[in-house]
Amino acid sequence: MPLCFRLYDYGGKGVMYGAPFTRPCVIIPVYNHGETLDPVITAIREGIDIPIILIDDGSDAETKRCLQNAVSARQGLTLIGLTKNSGKGAAVMRGIDAARELGFTHALQIDADGQHDAGRIPFFLAEAAAHPEAVICGLPRFDRSAPASRLWGRKISNGWAKIVTLSKALPDVLCGFRVYPVEPFWALAHFRPINRRMGFDTEILVRLYWQNIPVRFYPLRVIYPENGRSHFRLVRDNLHIAWTFTRLFLGMIPRLPALLNRRRVRGGGAA
Repeated sequence: MPLCFRLYDYGGKGVMYGAPFTRPCVIIPVYNHGETLDPVITAIREGIDIPIILIDDGSDAETKRCLQNAVSARQGLTLIGLTKNSGKGAAVMRGIDAARELGFTHALQIDADGQHDAGRIPFFLAEAAAHPEAVICGLPRFDRSAPASRLWGRKISNGWAKIVTLSKALPDVLCGFRVYPVEPFWALAHFRPINRRMGFDTEILVRLYWQNIPVRFYPLRVIYPENGRSHFRLVRDNLHIAWTFTRLFLGMIPRLPALLNRRRVRGGGAA
């Protein structure tokens, strides 16, 4: 099917991109991020006037008030509440369901804790419009605020990603700043069980790669703000991630012939 081209105005700032037609939104999973939520929304809207879907993942009363205030004060915000804390993956999946129901073709996922550089959103959406079949991923660039334990854990996870994909195509599988094409994500998430907690970002990306969905990476500044609230728990969540890679490794075995052929066709480790 030929792509339909149009000029797309991102953010009302006079920046125009000639790109295939896409209809994007932003998804923000929220769990007790009352202090950082409003600054994140403000930062997004400073760069682009775009619909935002907020998923309340069973937050506390303070955060619920912040969510209600945000929706009341701004246009273009949709709030969806989960009855109990179900995990980041569950929240993002519910957001993708909502995006699909509302007719959006692409959804940019960003964390509510203020770690991600929201100023990169227009660029990432432009790349999604230019490559509408692909997942557009952030490749983190950390400053000194990043805990050493998190950096080492990241290296281990990214090393395992090379094993289960037999490639270097996924240099980072943990960054939660991504633009997903809605239909492939929705079809995958409804076809098989996906880790709904801290293993989610890793598993969904690996499985999309296994399905030959292109994945493109671009640099993204990531910080750990002083007032930020991370729900990463070193032992519990590393166990979640380890179990995710165990499942992925077992899932890789029947895919070995296809992955080896893909590696051969694309030229060794660059697959």
